Amino acid sequence: MIKTARKKRKLTQEQLGELVGVKKAQISRLENSTGNVTFETVMKTFNALGAKLNLTLQI
Repeated sequence: MIKTARKKRKLTQEQLGELVGVKKAQISRLENSTGNVTFETVMKTFNALGAKLNLTLQI
């Protein structure tokens, strides 16, 4: 979903990384669900893309 949103906004991974404050490799890992990514980085990425996050917690 992040990759789709990035492409809709016509951003490269490098450009999105600059907006978020991380390197291109971190954006690649985030898009491909590889490696460890902090929740803070995910939230910054959503913010840079103008995306909203809805979470539902069920116990």
